[in-house]
Amino acid sequence: MSVRLDEVDRKILAELQEDASQSLDEIARKVGSSKTPVWNRIRKMKEAGVIGRQTAILDPEALGLEACFFVLIRTSEHEAEWQKKFLKTLKERPEVLEAHRLAGDIDYILKVRVKNARAYDTFYQALISEVKIYNVTALLSMEEIKSTTLLPL
Repeated sequence: MSVRLDEVDRKILAELQEDASQSLDEIARKVGSSKTPVWNRIRKMKEAGVIGRQTAILDPEALGLEACFFVLIRTSEHEAEWQKKFLKTLKERPEVLEAHRLAGDIDYILKVRVKNARAYDTFYQALISEVKIYNVTALLSMEEIKSTTLLPL
């Protein structure tokens, strides 16, 4: 469901995406408004679900998580119970940053961030011990060319 946003809302969202730690005064100045209307707009966008939680973006390499794998999963299981167990397993694994169900030959793709190849193997062994998987292909990202949390507004 899409929410109607005007130009000021979009400017506020752009500022929040760039740096959510900015003060209301800073945001208001940058979008050409005052503090109270900006606060009200932010509150309404939170209530409407446009703005979710606010977090800090950490540098994985600075934390020793230097290996990023994209994991392609094919399964021969498509029953609701298998899917429920699989999704529960993914949600419990902190290494899984993203998980997507796909259309096409591959059923799922995961973005997994770990310290190194050995840590990936530990993750892999734990995953296949939890759920039956037909085929797993892991692709090591050699270089992150672009990564952003900024949505096009």
